[in-house]
Amino acid sequence: MIQVLKEDPTLPKKHSTAPPFLIGVRTEGSFKSTLHDPGKQNFRVGTQVIVESTNGARTGIIASNKIPNINKAEDKIPRILRTFNQNDLQAQTRSKQTEQRAKELCQQIINKLKLKMRLSRVHNLSEEKKIVFFFTAEGRVDFRQLIKELVSNLKQRIEMKQMGIRDEARAIKGYGVCGETLCCSTFLKEFTPVTIRMAKDQGLALNPSKISGACGRLMCCLQYEHQTYKELSQSMPKLGRNVQTPGGLGKVIQNNIIKQTVLVRLEDESMLTYSIEELSQS
Repeated sequence: MIQVLKEDPTLPKKHSTAPPFLIGVRTEGSFKSTLHDPGKQNFRVGTQVIVESTNGARTGIIASNKIPNINKAEDKIPRILRTFNQNDLQAQTRSKQTEQRAKELCQQIINKLKLKMRLSRVHNLSEEKKIVFFFTAEGRVDFRQLIKELVSNLKQRIEMKQMGIRDEARAIKGYGVCGETLCCSTFLKEFTPVTIRMAKDQGLALNPSKISGACGRLMCCLQYEHQTYKELSQSMPKLGRNVQTPGGLGKVIQNNIIKQTVLVRLEDESMLTYSIEELSQS
Protein backbone atom coordinates (compact mmCIF):
# COMPACT_ATOMS: atom_id res chain seq x y z
CA MET A 1 0.00 0.00 0.00
CA ILE A 2 1.37 3.44 -0.99
CA GLN A 3 0.95 6.21 1.54
CA VAL A 4 0.51 9.70 0.10
CA LEU A 5 1.98 12.43 2.27
CA LYS A 6 0.00 15.65 2.16
CA GLU A 7 1.56 19.06 2.69
CA ASP A 8 0.86 20.50 6.13
CA PRO A 9 -1.07 23.78 5.50
CA THR A 10 0.12 25.16 8.85
CA LEU A 11 3.76 25.16 7.70
CA PRO A 12 5.13 28.13 5.70
CA LYS A 13 5.59 27.40 2.00
CA LYS A 14 9.09 27.27 0.62
CA HIS A 15 9.85 29.92 -1.97
CA SER A 16 12.69 29.85 -4.47
CA THR A 17 15.46 32.33 -3.73
CA ALA A 18 15.83 32.99 -7.45
CA PRO A 19 14.36 36.36 -8.52
CA PRO A 20 11.42 36.14 -10.96
CA PHE A 21 12.87 38.86 -13.22
CA LEU A 22 16.35 40.02 -14.21
CA ILE A 23 17.58 43.19 -15.87
CA GLY A 24 20.51 43.62 -18.25
CA VAL A 25 23.11 46.10 -17.03
CA ARG A 26 26.16 47.25 -18.98
CA THR A 27 28.77 48.02 -16.34
CA GLU A 28 31.40 50.69 -16.77
CA GLY A 29 34.05 49.72 -19.32
CA SER A 30 32.11 46.72 -20.64
CA PHE A 31 30.85 46.25 -24.21
CA LYS A 32 28.08 43.83 -23.28
CA SER A 33 25.42 43.70 -20.59
CA THR A 34 25.08 41.11 -17.84
CA LEU A 35 21.97 40.09 -15.93
CA HIS A 36 21.30 41.56 -12.49
CA ASP A 37 18.63 41.18 -9.84
CA PRO A 38 16.59 44.41 -9.57
CA GLY A 39 14.76 43.25 -6.44
CA LYS A 40 11.54 45.25 -6.06
CA GLN A 41 12.96 48.30 -7.81
CA ASN A 42 11.82 49.56 -11.21
CA PHE A 43 14.27 51.13 -13.64
CA ARG A 44 14.02 52.72 -17.06
CA VAL A 45 16.40 51.73 -19.84
CA GLY A 46 19.32 54.18 -19.87
CA THR A 47 19.23 54.85 -16.12
CA GLN A 48 22.65 54.97 -14.47
CA VAL A 49 22.82 52.66 -11.44
CA ILE A 50 25.15 51.17 -8.84
CA VAL A 51 25.48 47.37 -8.98
CA GLU A 52 27.25 44.60 -7.11
CA SER A 53 30.39 43.06 -8.61
CA THR A 54 33.31 40.88 -7.56
CA ASN A 55 35.36 44.10 -7.30
CA GLY A 56 32.88 45.92 -5.11
CA ALA A 57 30.16 48.36 -6.14
CA ARG A 58 30.38 49.55 -9.76
CA THR A 59 28.48 51.96 -11.94
CA GLY A 60 26.42 50.74 -14.87
CA ILE A 61 23.61 51.60 -17.25
CA ILE A 62 20.29 49.76 -17.55
CA ALA A 63 20.43 48.12 -20.99
CA SER A 64 17.17 46.13 -21.05
CA ASN A 65 13.70 45.86 -19.58
CA LYS A 66 12.75 43.06 -17.20
CA ILE A 67 13.57 39.59 -18.51
CA PRO A 68 11.78 36.53 -17.02
CA ASN A 69 14.25 34.39 -15.09
CA ILE A 70 13.39 31.16 -16.93
CA ASN A 71 16.30 29.10 -15.54
CA LYS A 72 15.54 30.04 -11.93
CA ALA A 73 19.21 29.55 -11.17
CA GLU A 74 20.10 29.34 -7.52
CA ASP A 75 23.56 30.81 -8.17
CA LYS A 76 24.38 34.17 -6.66
CA ILE A 77 23.07 36.85 -9.01
CA PRO A 78 24.53 40.35 -8.57
CA ARG A 79 22.01 42.92 -7.41
CA ILE A 80 21.22 46.41 -8.61
CA LEU A 81 21.80 48.41 -5.43
CA ARG A 82 20.33 51.82 -6.31
CA THR A 83 20.11 54.63 -8.83
CA PHE A 84 23.33 56.57 -9.35
CA ASN A 85 23.19 59.82 -7.33
CA GLN A 86 25.30 62.91 -6.63
CA ASN A 87 27.08 61.26 -3.70
CA ASP A 88 28.05 58.36 -5.96
CA LEU A 89 29.43 60.83 -8.52
CA GLN A 90 31.60 62.50 -5.89
CA ALA A 91 32.79 59.11 -4.57
CA GLN A 92 33.56 57.97 -8.12
CA THR A 93 35.62 61.11 -8.77
CA ARG A 94 37.59 60.63 -5.55
CA SER A 95 38.18 56.96 -6.37
CA LYS A 96 39.51 57.74 -9.86
CA GLN A 97 41.82 60.38 -8.43
CA THR A 98 43.12 57.84 -5.92
CA GLU A 99 43.68 55.29 -8.69
CA GLN A 100 45.58 57.80 -10.83
CA ARG A 101 47.80 58.88 -7.94
CA ALA A 102 48.44 55.26 -6.95
CA LYS A 103 49.31 54.28 -10.53
CA GLU A 104 51.78 57.13 -10.95
CA LEU A 105 53.39 56.37 -7.58
CA CYS A 106 53.63 52.64 -8.29
CA GLN A 107 55.26 53.26 -11.68
CA GLN A 108 57.82 55.56 -10.10
CA ILE A 109 58.74 52.93 -7.49
CA ILE A 110 58.93 50.18 -10.15
CA ASN A 111 61.38 52.32 -12.14
CA LYS A 112 63.42 53.11 -9.03
CA LEU A 113 63.65 49.44 -7.98
CA LYS A 114 64.20 48.37 -11.62
CA LEU A 115 61.60 45.62 -11.33
CA LYS A 116 60.93 43.57 -14.47
CA MET A 117 57.18 44.05 -14.48
CA ARG A 118 54.68 46.11 -16.45
CA LEU A 119 51.94 47.90 -14.53
CA SER A 120 48.63 47.41 -16.31
CA ARG A 121 45.89 49.09 -14.29
CA VAL A 122 44.86 50.04 -10.76
CA HIS A 123 41.51 49.43 -9.06
CA ASN A 124 40.52 51.21 -5.87
CA LEU A 125 38.16 49.25 -3.60
CA SER A 126 37.12 52.11 -1.35
CA GLU A 127 34.64 50.02 0.67
CA GLU A 128 37.40 47.55 1.58
CA LYS A 129 40.05 50.27 1.91
CA LYS A 130 42.21 48.36 -0.52
CA ILE A 131 43.98 49.16 -3.78
CA VAL A 132 44.62 46.37 -6.29
CA PHE A 133 47.51 46.68 -8.76
CA PHE A 134 47.38 44.52 -11.89
CA PHE A 135 50.63 43.79 -13.70
CA THR A 136 52.24 41.50 -16.26
CA ALA A 137 55.69 39.94 -16.08
CA GLU A 138 57.63 37.17 -17.81
CA GLY A 139 58.40 35.38 -14.55
CA ARG A 140 58.19 35.74 -10.79
CA VAL A 141 58.75 39.21 -9.35
CA ASP A 142 59.90 40.03 -5.83
CA PHE A 143 57.71 43.05 -5.07
CA ARG A 144 57.97 43.02 -1.27
CA GLN A 145 59.82 46.35 -1.20
CA LEU A 146 57.33 47.76 -3.70
CA ILE A 147 54.38 46.86 -1.45
CA LYS A 148 56.18 48.26 1.59
CA GLU A 149 56.66 51.65 -0.06
CA LEU A 150 53.11 51.72 -1.46
CA VAL A 151 51.61 51.05 1.99
CA SER A 152 53.83 53.72 3.50
CA ASN A 153 52.67 56.34 1.00
CA LEU A 154 49.03 55.39 0.37
CA LYS A 155 48.09 54.25 3.89
CA GLN A 156 45.83 51.51 2.51
CA ARG A 157 45.92 47.76 2.05
CA ILE A 158 47.78 46.77 -1.10
CA GLU A 159 47.22 43.73 -3.32
CA MET A 160 49.37 42.82 -6.34
CA LYS A 161 47.80 40.62 -9.04
CA GLN A 162 49.86 39.17 -11.85
CA MET A 163 47.90 38.54 -15.02
CA GLY A 164 48.62 36.93 -18.38
CA ILE A 165 49.11 39.00 -21.52
CA ARG A 166 45.77 37.80 -22.92
CA ASP A 167 43.97 38.70 -19.69
CA GLU A 168 45.49 42.16 -19.86
CA ALA A 169 44.15 42.67 -23.41
CA ARG A 170 40.72 41.51 -22.22
CA ALA A 171 40.75 44.00 -19.34
CA ILE A 172 42.08 46.98 -21.32
CA LYS A 173 39.86 46.25 -24.36
CA GLY A 174 40.41 47.56 -27.88
CA TYR A 175 39.96 46.68 -31.55
CA GLY A 176 41.42 43.92 -33.69
CA VAL A 177 42.79 44.15 -37.24
CA CYS A 178 39.28 43.24 -38.44
CA GLY A 179 37.96 46.52 -37.05
CA GLU A 180 35.73 44.81 -34.48
CA THR A 181 36.11 44.95 -30.70
CA LEU A 182 38.41 42.26 -29.31
CA CYS A 183 36.75 38.83 -28.99
CA CYS A 184 38.27 38.33 -25.54
CA SER A 185 36.63 41.48 -24.19
CA THR A 186 33.20 40.79 -25.69
CA PHE A 187 31.99 37.20 -25.93
CA LEU A 188 34.89 34.80 -25.21
CA LYS A 189 34.37 33.42 -21.71
CA GLU A 190 37.65 31.52 -21.54
CA PHE A 191 40.86 31.20 -23.53
CA THR A 192 41.69 28.04 -25.46
CA PRO A 193 45.11 27.14 -26.94
CA VAL A 194 45.91 28.66 -30.35
CA THR A 195 48.81 27.14 -32.31
CA ILE A 196 50.82 28.05 -35.40
CA ARG A 197 49.51 24.84 -36.98
CA MET A 198 46.08 26.45 -37.17
CA ALA A 199 47.49 29.25 -39.32
CA LYS A 200 49.34 26.77 -41.53
CA ASP A 201 46.25 24.62 -42.05
CA GLN A 202 44.36 27.70 -43.24
CA GLY A 203 47.08 28.63 -45.72
CA LEU A 204 47.84 31.94 -44.01
CA ALA A 205 51.14 33.76 -44.42
CA LEU A 206 53.13 33.16 -41.24
CA ASN A 207 53.82 36.86 -40.76
CA PRO A 208 53.62 37.74 -37.03
CA SER A 209 52.05 41.12 -37.78
CA LYS A 210 49.25 39.41 -39.74
CA ILE A 211 48.33 36.59 -37.38
CA SER A 212 48.99 38.21 -33.99
CA GLY A 213 46.35 39.97 -31.92
CA ALA A 214 46.55 43.13 -29.83
CA CYS A 215 48.12 41.10 -27.02
CA GLY A 216 51.02 40.01 -29.23
CA ARG A 217 49.93 36.37 -29.15
CA LEU A 218 48.30 34.40 -31.97
CA MET A 219 44.79 35.68 -32.69
CA CYS A 220 42.01 33.78 -30.93
CA CYS A 221 39.94 33.80 -34.14
CA LEU A 222 42.40 31.40 -35.80
CA GLN A 223 40.61 28.60 -33.97
CA TYR A 224 37.08 29.49 -35.14
CA GLU A 225 37.28 27.95 -38.64
CA HIS A 226 40.26 25.67 -38.10
CA GLN A 227 38.27 22.44 -38.05
CA THR A 228 36.47 23.37 -41.29
CA TYR A 229 39.75 24.18 -43.04
CA LYS A 230 41.29 20.98 -41.71
CA GLU A 231 38.48 18.84 -43.15
CA LEU A 232 38.40 20.64 -46.52
CA SER A 233 42.19 20.49 -46.94
CA GLN A 234 42.21 16.69 -46.74
CA SER A 235 41.05 16.46 -50.37
CA MET A 236 43.54 19.07 -51.62
CA PRO A 237 46.82 18.00 -53.32
CA LYS A 238 50.05 19.10 -51.65
CA LEU A 239 52.04 22.00 -53.07
CA GLY A 240 54.64 20.85 -55.57
CA ARG A 241 52.74 17.63 -56.33
CA ASN A 242 52.39 16.62 -60.00
CA VAL A 243 48.76 16.33 -61.09
CA GLN A 244 46.97 15.41 -64.28
CA THR A 245 44.71 18.17 -65.57
CA PRO A 246 42.42 18.49 -68.61
CA GLY A 247 45.23 20.53 -70.15
CA GLY A 248 47.96 18.01 -69.41
CA LEU A 249 50.48 17.29 -66.67
CA GLY A 250 51.25 20.08 -64.25
CA LYS A 251 52.57 21.02 -60.82
CA VAL A 252 50.47 22.41 -57.93
CA ILE A 253 51.42 26.03 -57.20
CA GLN A 254 48.62 27.16 -54.89
CA ASN A 255 45.51 25.81 -53.15
CA ASN A 256 42.32 27.71 -52.41
CA ILE A 257 40.87 25.61 -49.61
CA ILE A 258 37.53 27.42 -49.38
CA LYS A 259 36.82 27.44 -53.12
CA GLN A 260 38.32 23.93 -53.47
CA THR A 261 40.37 25.03 -56.48
CA VAL A 262 44.02 24.50 -57.39
CA LEU A 263 46.42 26.72 -59.33
CA VAL A 264 48.58 24.52 -61.60
CA ARG A 265 51.64 25.32 -63.70
CA LEU A 266 51.52 23.24 -66.87
CA GLU A 267 54.51 21.95 -68.82
CA ASP A 268 54.27 24.87 -71.28
CA GLU A 269 54.70 27.24 -68.25
CA SER A 270 51.09 28.44 -68.44
CA MET A 271 49.19 28.60 -65.15
CA LEU A 272 45.53 27.65 -64.92
CA THR A 273 43.04 27.15 -62.08
CA TYR A 274 41.10 23.88 -61.80
CA SER A 275 38.58 22.47 -59.37
CA ILE A 276 39.79 19.40 -57.49
CA GLU A 277 37.22 17.27 -59.32
CA GLU A 278 39.10 17.95 -62.58
CA LEU A 279 42.41 16.70 -61.25
CA SER A 280 44.00 13.30 -60.78
CA GLN A 281 47.25 12.98 -58.82
CA SER A 282 50.16 11.18 -60.41
